[in-house]
Amino acid sequence: STSRSPQVARKLSRGTYEVPKLPITFEGEVIKGFGRGSKELGCPTANIPIEPYEDLLKEYPNGVYFGYSSFTNPRSPHYKKSFPTAMSIGWNPYYKNEKKTIEAHLIRTFDEDFYGEHIRIDVLGYIRPEWNFTSLDQLIQAIKDDIEYTNNKLESPAFVQYRNKMD
Repeated sequence: STSRSPQVARKLSRGTYEVPKLPITFEGEVIKGFGRGSKELGCPTANIPIEPYEDLLKEYPNGVYFGYSSFTNPRSPHYKKSFPTAMSIGWNPYYKNEKKTIEAHLIRTFDEDFYGEHIRIDVLGYIRPEWNFTSLDQLIQAIKDDIEYTNNKLESPAFVQYRNKMD
């Protein structure tokens, strides 16, 4: 747990870490999280239960990942649409969580929440390890930078091709 200024956090390395065995897929019903994403961070997340994936996640580092999310229920208004996603898997050290979480931020503005919806998250790449921050502003800036990194990465031909196969 090291402290980092917003300027330093922006310059920290993203996308330089090797994580084998990607892509991986998570599926689950969107559940209520801690309620901080929208309110404190301006970054609403779709949380899914971690229990089915506890053993699998032992093979993957905690941190921030990118990929696509889609809704799998035919009754969903977003059925079969895929959305760029930045996601956190881990303990969220700034908040000192006692429980590991899977939290996906779908990079799009939704008018409604989607608790109870069934979601599929295709994890395509690893952005960075979990970092601890000494201020909420530093955390918010890092999240913005992670989202920008995700958008840039998903514009590459390989990831566009992956998304086209999903839709």
